[in-house]
Amino acid sequence: MAKGKDVRVTVILECTSCVQNSVNKASTGISRYITQKNRHNTPNRLELRKFCPYCSKQKIHGEIKK
Repeated sequence: MAKGKDVRVTVILECTSCVQNSVNKASTGISRYITQKNRHNTPNRLELRKFCPYCSKQKIHGEIKK
């Protein structure tokens, strides 16, 4: 029996404050994390608090498109 779409998908989380500051060239880079989410349990975009080495703080990392 063939599976349709996988339930667990790989997503990329990107620091939201680094993306906003990259326009001003204040930060040297953008922090990104790779994780998985369950498509049925969390159909919305995922947002987690993760450590950003460029901001040196815990910031909200939001899901981006591939």
